[in-house]
Amino acid sequence: MSIQYVKGVGPKRAAKLKRLNIQTIEELLYFIPREYEDRSNFKYISQCIQDEKVSLRVEICGYPSKSRPRRNLSILKLPVKDESGFANLVWFNQDYISNQLSLGDRILVNGKINRRGNEIQIVNPVFEKGEGNKVGKIVPIYPLTNKLSNNEMINIIKNAIRDHIRKLPEILPKYLIDELNLLPIHDAIKNIHFPQNKAYYLAARKRLVFEELLVLQLGLFLIKNRTMEMKSGIKFSPTKDMDVFIEDLPFQLTKAQKRVFKEIEVDMESEKQMNRLVQGDVGSGKTIIAILAMFKAWKSGYQSVMMAPTEILATQHYESISKFFSKYDIKVSLLTGSLGNKEKEQILEDLKDGKIDVLIGTHAVIQENVEFNRLGLAITDEQHRFGVEQRAVLSQKGINPDILVMTATPIPRTLALILYGDLDISIIDELPPGRKEIETYAVGVDMIDRINKFVKKQVLEGRQAYIVCPLIEESDTLNVESAEELYLSLKDNVYKDFKIGLLHGKMKAVEKDVIMNDFKDGKIDILVSTTVIEVGVNVPNANIMVIYNAERFGLAQLHQLRGRVGRGEYQSYCILINGSNSKISRERMRVLQKSTDGFYISEKDLELRGPGEFFGTRQHGIPDLKIANLFIDMDILKIAQLKSKEILEEDYLLLDEKHLLLRQTIIDMFKDRIDDLIFN
Repeated sequence: MSIQYVKGVGPKRAAKLKRLNIQTIEELLYFIPREYEDRSNFKYISQCIQDEKVSLRVEICGYPSKSRPRRNLSILKLPVKDESGFANLVWFNQDYISNQLSLGDRILVNGKINRRGNEIQIVNPVFEKGEGNKVGKIVPIYPLTNKLSNNEMINIIKNAIRDHIRKLPEILPKYLIDELNLLPIHDAIKNIHFPQNKAYYLAARKRLVFEELLVLQLGLFLIKNRTMEMKSGIKFSPTKDMDVFIEDLPFQLTKAQKRVFKEIEVDMESEKQMNRLVQGDVGSGKTIIAILAMFKAWKSGYQSVMMAPTEILATQHYESISKFFSKYDIKVSLLTGSLGNKEKEQILEDLKDGKIDVLIGTHAVIQENVEFNRLGLAITDEQHRFGVEQRAVLSQKGINPDILVMTATPIPRTLALILYGDLDISIIDELPPGRKEIETYAVGVDMIDRINKFVKKQVLEGRQAYIVCPLIEESDTLNVESAEELYLSLKDNVYKDFKIGLLHGKMKAVEKDVIMNDFKDGKIDILVSTTVIEVGVNVPNANIMVIYNAERFGLAQLHQLRGRVGRGEYQSYCILINGSNSKISRERMRVLQKSTDGFYISEKDLELRGPGEFFGTRQHGIPDLKIANLFIDMDILKIAQLKSKEILEEDYLLLDEKHLLLRQTIIDMFKDRIDDLIFN
């Protein structure tokens, strides 16, 4: 039903609510408060503390006085008392209030305390003469816009609850509500807007979070089941030469690598299309897993493609993969945006004719004119840089090729099930032996001179260094180092006797490649850069990573940057220059000093920054969540995942009467991906 059926909502208010994406009564009831102000605990005047917000029961004990200290400012004072003492209610530019109150009125007030000598003031208080919405309760604060006041919203929602709550359907089956001791939906909605107390608020929130995560998880499982059901994939043949290829490697696979490749092999040899995510920390050896899968595809007569987010990374993969395949008759090619037209045309022709076995490239590999002869395996590297759509386009280049997705951004497994709900997950949770731990130090800006001396000493011994900053150009608003500014300052002063280079995201791809290759070849000693080097560059001789304004990066990102060093035989160092004195900033730096475990760091990152900043969920094709927070609600998420599996085992298409409303809610939530749902 349209919100115009709610008392107090005419066409004008309906237009304002539409801007908040509220058009139906149901959307209004599910419009969750942003925060709450607890005005339920009353105090006496004598107990008031400076700057505290309090609720008081007072009586007006004098007449109002008005003053005008300057133009455009009027101050209204009204004396009040309770049994413990006296105070003044003070309003700025609100003279009309004096007409609403009279001597002897008993009122409830809530406002901020300002003590001036012996005088106690309650500044700009809200007040009411009897029991109402404003004082004596836990008051919801809504995320509003466009001249709609919080009080208006409270009244509209009160009317909607009073007149329409009984029409709201209970989508959760009764057995689940009883088993998990959840509030019924009507009680949950009432208490999420107007909680009787904290316990009721928590119970209401738990119920609504569970409902939202259950619907989300069921939808993702159904999409995954459909993918597996519909798409019979390629059945690759077992590969006899696989063991020989593995034995020939210049290193031994770790137990984790062997386990993950076994999972991939089982997928590839089955009739279903593989959809697998391989998560592994920086340096855990994901590339070799991709190489083994490509070798298997080649032995079965199929082509493979690998898409990387940058030219530098694509080139690096091309070089290392070519090396591993050099003993075999496997033709590897590189396709990037900067290739000349003639070269590009030749590659596209060879690819179509089946003369290329393995194609490595950037986004260029998903362009329309790229046609494969017999694509069997599609790999995306650093999945967090690509959206769901790009992954889909790549997989459409063949007839249901097996899909392998790789990421070095470790995400707690429970969360990965949501973010990559349509993929099976493999985790490489072990680093190859012999890697020296990177020594990590968090320091203040007062240590920069010492850091510069240390970098010079290392470079004179033959090593190389990265210096990373958050911004490219100088910023007026933020006090952070810019790469260009820092580069000029270091080049002309501190490191004038050394070869120093600059790399940032606004450079053309060709320029970036020239700089990066010069650094790799040792022609540059110190590389000043933005986070473009976060992903995948391999320079074994670089052993120092200095990060300016480290407080401006996410922990997972700092961990990625740290992973650029420690790739050779030399002891490596990561120095975090923290420009902030805040407690949370110090806590974040401590996490990095203490741990090199990407999974632990990503959990801490989520905890300290919240999931919104941790990754944009939009690019993952996940519906927006109204109330659930994927980090703080991890426990509820685990229960929702468990219950989703149980429900689908019992009622695969949710056609049982008790699941029909749940089914409809899933269809509504996933309307943008309706073709992917198994119901169709």
